[in-house]
Amino acid sequence: MRDIRFAAKIIGKFKSIQSAIFAVVTVLLLSAVLVITGVSMRYTRNSIFENSAVYTQNIVQQMNQNIDSYIDYMENIAYMISSNEDVQQYLFGENVDNGTRERLINQFKTILDGRSDIRNLGIIGSNGRKLINDGKQSVNPDLKLSTQEWYLEALQKPEGPLLTSSHVQHIISGERPWVITLSRGIRNFSNSGEKEGVFFIDLNYSAISELCDQNTIGKKGYAFILDESGNIVYHPQQQQLYNELQTENIDLIVKSKEDTVRTEKGNRGKLYSISRSNKTGWTVVGCMSVSELLRKSNQAQSIYVLISALLMIVALLFSRFLAKSLTYPLQRLRDSMSRVQEGHFDGADVEIDSENEIGSLTKSFNVMTHRIQDLMEQNVKEQEAKRKSELKALQSQINPHFLYNTLDSIIWMAEGRKYEEVVLMTASLARLLRQSISNEDEVVPLAREVEYAKGYLTIQKMRYKDKLEFEIDVEPSILNIPLIKLVLQPIIENAIYHGLKYKESKGLLQVKGFMKDGNAVLQVIDNGVGMDEETLSHIYDKHKVNYHSNGVGVYNVQKRLKLYYGEKYGITYESEKGVGTTATITIPGIQEESI
Repeated sequence: MRDIRFAAKIIGKFKSIQSAIFAVVTVLLLSAVLVITGVSMRYTRNSIFENSAVYTQNIVQQMNQNIDSYIDYMENIAYMISSNEDVQQYLFGENVDNGTRERLINQFKTILDGRSDIRNLGIIGSNGRKLINDGKQSVNPDLKLSTQEWYLEALQKPEGPLLTSSHVQHIISGERPWVITLSRGIRNFSNSGEKEGVFFIDLNYSAISELCDQNTIGKKGYAFILDESGNIVYHPQQQQLYNELQTENIDLIVKSKEDTVRTEKGNRGKLYSISRSNKTGWTVVGCMSVSELLRKSNQAQSIYVLISALLMIVALLFSRFLAKSLTYPLQRLRDSMSRVQEGHFDGADVEIDSENEIGSLTKSFNVMTHRIQDLMEQNVKEQEAKRKSELKALQSQINPHFLYNTLDSIIWMAEGRKYEEVVLMTASLARLLRQSISNEDEVVPLAREVEYAKGYLTIQKMRYKDKLEFEIDVEPSILNIPLIKLVLQPIIENAIYHGLKYKESKGLLQVKGFMKDGNAVLQVIDNGVGMDEETLSHIYDKHKVNYHSNGVGVYNVQKRLKLYYGEKYGITYESEKGVGTTATITIPGIQEESI
């Protein structure tokens, strides 16, 4: 659980889920690619060394078999000659006739002519008798057989032939070739049966070289041969070994019980594959340079690096694709939420064909938006009904209020015994009441509202006589604009009772109407006593009005206008104490005629 919270905390630091998924998947994929590449490179490196060791081992085993076959053939020659009666007669007989010598020479010549790989062959007795090649070569007078390994050991060896390591043979005067000598002791059967002579064959050094060169070991690999004592029988760079320009780890090879030995000297290290012969006692060693193996390994590693780079690019593209695929539904859901947040429910549904958590969340969101939209529509209908109800309630407040003030005027004139004016005012009031209390239309053309205001002003002028004059100047272009009923009359009434009533001189009330910035503007202007700032600030507040009930009319009109047209429309007042007041009514210039 703690690990999950820790991972969630790390992911939470990203600015978006897409970035988090991209980063996490990329890290995982790149880590997997790097680990797989590293393991593959190590495995390939080890495989190259192992395969090279097996390959070289097979080659040196084949070389050993070839050498065994070759030496076996030479041993047969040695056995055939050493057991020849002519050899017994020539080396140990009391009298050696020319016929015996010629037969041996012919036999030697036959062998030499048929085998270019044999440099010398001959027989030597401890009694000083000898026959070498065709008998014509001069034997080196300085040759001391007691110092020749191939001679002494052949006499001492109980059975079988003796193989020497490569050496310089100087049995023939004027010749010092590199040879490998196979020698075999010859028993004197006419005497004690002891070994008293030796047959030898000098094999050309090139013969062994050709056997070793039949199989190649890589581009820089080579093979060499050691005898039982660890002496070098053959080496392709033998001269460099003698000059110490090249070295081989012979002690390690001789002591090793394994078929493969590796020396660690960086790129100069070597991989030795060893094959030992029970027949010859020789050890054939195949050698490969570690640098060559590393070159193959480096080539493989370069391929792995290239593949890894391509896989990383694929991993990045896949991570981006996966992140976008997983977060695309969330982005659509987020965009839809933003539209809903701004109040745009049309097209807010998110269509995602998925059965996972995101699909479930999307379905829940769609259900929620539909529910919210239904509730909002229901609320709009309820608010509309409430607005109409409030509008009718406010409308009902106007009728008794206006009636009270008009009847007050009639009473005042009746008290003054102005009966004709009472009759005229009562008739005018009746017409006004029929219009004001009519529920047929809540919205009327502006022209009807102007006529209604004109009738009201006529009544008021009859009441105030010469103390009140009025002018009505409304542009014909706005007369057909719809206007809610009883807007002008309360404002005119407020102007009379707040401005003109207390004016000592004659008062003038003007009603103007015109278009401005796409809106219809009505102004009620009086040159009355005006209002101070405190009174002006409370003119819309029905709870703080001290002038009869006129403030209720202004409040009523203001609220009705804003309910119907919106908050940007309504009444504004400008007033200066002792100068007059201007009430400005602003409504839309183009409207629907229904509420």
